[in-house]
Amino acid sequence: MPRPKRQLLATAEETSNPPAVLEHEQAIACVKKSEGKNLYTVELPSRTSLLVELPSRFRSTIWIKRGGFVLINTSAFDDRENKLDGEILNVVRDEKLWRKQAYWPCEFAKKSAYPLDSDEEASVVGKMPPVDDSDTEA
Repeated sequence: MPRPKRQLLATAEETSNPPAVLEHEQAIACVKKSEGKNLYTVELPSRTSLLVELPSRFRSTIWIKRGGFVLINTSAFDDRENKLDGEILNVVRDEKLWRKQAYWPCEFAKKSAYPLDSDEEASVVGKMPPVDDSDTEA
């Protein structure tokens, strides 16, 4: 049987609100690759790659896409000897709300769709054509 709708909605609601503060062992990471079997490779702001696991409460409920952000706990698997470096605590769904938090890393700043070195003076998009003096004299 599928999970009850109220449980799905509760999980979705839980992921929409960012925490007030982050604990010492928590970090925001960018998802780089899905390794399969609910394992993901994420990148910390320090450019360190980690292998993290998606908990069962998020499986088949919340989908994670490449380039998305997650909140991870790096001390979740310290007591076990395996290749996992942490566990996903929360999935960032409302990125705009999360970016306003003081703990959001500046390394994950929103990038502009347009390059900074674009020559705005050479662009004529949205501008009127130049006035030609020969047209006004006739």
